[in-house]
Amino acid sequence: MGEKNAWKVNGFVCIVIVLALIAGCVYTFMHEQIVPGIILTTLAVILSSGIRVVQPNEARAVIFFGNYIGTVRDSGIWFIVPLCIDRKISLRVRNFNCKTLKVNDVDGNPIEIAAVVVFRVVDSAKAVFDVDDYEEFVEIQSETALRHVATGYPYDTFEDAGYSLRGNSKEVADELCHELQDRLSLAGVEVMEARLTHLAYATEIASAMLQRQQASAILAARQKIVEGAVGMAQMAIEQLQQDGLVDLDEERKVAMINNIMVAIISDRGAQPIINTGSLY
Repeated sequence: MGEKNAWKVNGFVCIVIVLALIAGCVYTFMHEQIVPGIILTTLAVILSSGIRVVQPNEARAVIFFGNYIGTVRDSGIWFIVPLCIDRKISLRVRNFNCKTLKVNDVDGNPIEIAAVVVFRVVDSAKAVFDVDDYEEFVEIQSETALRHVATGYPYDTFEDAGYSLRGNSKEVADELCHELQDRLSLAGVEVMEARLTHLAYATEIASAMLQRQQASAILAARQKIVEGAVGMAQMAIEQLQQDGLVDLDEERKVAMINNIMVAIISDRGAQPIINTGSLY
């Protein structure tokens, strides 16, 4: 099915004609002209059945005895083919909040994930005739696509290699949007945006994963501290030798580097021991 424009004319013209037919009905019945009155009444009823009021951002799919003859998108009052039925479809932008799902990421870790989908109907014929209920179709396909995308990535990459759900939320949301568009195009729905609204480890492994994250953060911080300490020790020795203040042999260099490294890397503040000289 594909959307097409339905035949329509200004509805006010039809209202005037219907009012004239009603006046003729009253006149003929008052003068006891039964047959003309019945004919005028029948015409008035048939014409009035074709009057439709279309609200802004609304469409009406017109069906004539089981045949789809088109869609009216323009707001206002219109006269369409009489004796038709129509299906009302909202063209407004809507949000769908996907409920929190419990899935396994690519590493098998149970996680909780949820998303919001912003969509609108762009093809009323597909939305009405190709699926039973396009709103329910959007709901089911959104949950299916979210599960599929979540199982293709790890929750987090502790080695900073590759994409992850936590570290690459924009890329994951873009992939979710593209997959939803492929699934929902059948129902004439355009996906405008899809974003993750909730992402967390499942309760049963949350504490263990938190400890792992903390350990990774501590290890990364220690690595930075060691790199800085090595640079500072090297710079201090070079500066002392360049200025000619002291002449250090290899053993004293090692001892000085050891002291600087311990003072910088230690969790506690350094407590220097002052050498006041020898008694002899």
